[in-house]
Amino acid sequence: MDYKDIKIVFFGTPEFAVASLEALLDAGCDIKAVVTAPDKPAGRGHKLLQSEVKEYALSKGLPVLQPVNLKAEEFQSELRAIGADLFIVIAFRMLPQSVWAMPRLGTFNVHGSLLPRYRGAAPINRAIMNGETKTGVSTFFLTHEIDTGNVIGRRETPIAPEDNVGTVYDRLMRMGAELAVDTVKDIAAGNVKPVAQSELEDELTPCPAPKIFKEDCRIDWSRPAVEIHNQVRGLSPYPAAWSELSDDSTDTTFKIYETAVSATAATAPGTITVDNGRMWVDCGDVRLEILSLQLQGKKRMKTADYLRGSRLSRPVCK
Repeated sequence: MDYKDIKIVFFGTPEFAVASLEALLDAGCDIKAVVTAPDKPAGRGHKLLQSEVKEYALSKGLPVLQPVNLKAEEFQSELRAIGADLFIVIAFRMLPQSVWAMPRLGTFNVHGSLLPRYRGAAPINRAIMNGETKTGVSTFFLTHEIDTGNVIGRRETPIAPEDNVGTVYDRLMRMGAELAVDTVKDIAAGNVKPVAQSELEDELTPCPAPKIFKEDCRIDWSRPAVEIHNQVRGLSPYPAAWSELSDDSTDTTFKIYETAVSATAATAPGTITVDNGRMWVDCGDVRLEILSLQLQGKKRMKTADYLRGSRLSRPVCK
């Protein structure tokens, strides 16, 4: 079968999914419709905001479905009427079985990790926060349990010491797009030999990658400096690690985007040392230098620029 003859419905919402949709169209894949999240009110005027996938799909003249309830019979009837052979899901909510089991060739997902490692909503963040030195993307067929289906293909990339979630996200977005196209071609050619994730567990131990919440971003300065450094990398540039800065009677929150682990032993966690335009915070073992930050209500800046305009007297992080 020619892969261009496969009728596809694409499910996705954020920018990460747009790259794959674009790659599929550029490769000549037959995208019959796109399913994305409903428009959401945003800003002071509560103007309805379209998802990145919707904006791109409409620019290409593709039909767009935006179901509130994926189990609704009206939506599922509309989906069945399309007569798709294959569904592709990227950065979308969990599908009910009545949806993912619909197409004759199945439904596959592009996931931002080397499965079975990092199953869940935040695989890229969690991999960097945990100090991993490699990650990748995987395609797998959907099943009942989230991110546990049989793996179709994987692509690997190193995580460099200077990488953060932004740089790795961009790299995996491009790799995922290439893998999505290759997976469609392999399915069409009958070359797919899915591997159960249980067979891959000796190589990569399963690890949860739950959604990032505000408290996941708060820094505990009693932890080792390298762990805090990885937390900062895994949350930069968004949503960003944060802490409270206390100076005399003034408390404010600030975000931290770049750090460097020093060799200087710490005294008390949270203690701030400022010298010659540089700032360090004591961690559980050694000091961590803060290279760029953003105070509440201010713009992001290099620490040296911040210190030039600050009047810190007895600062401490907590």
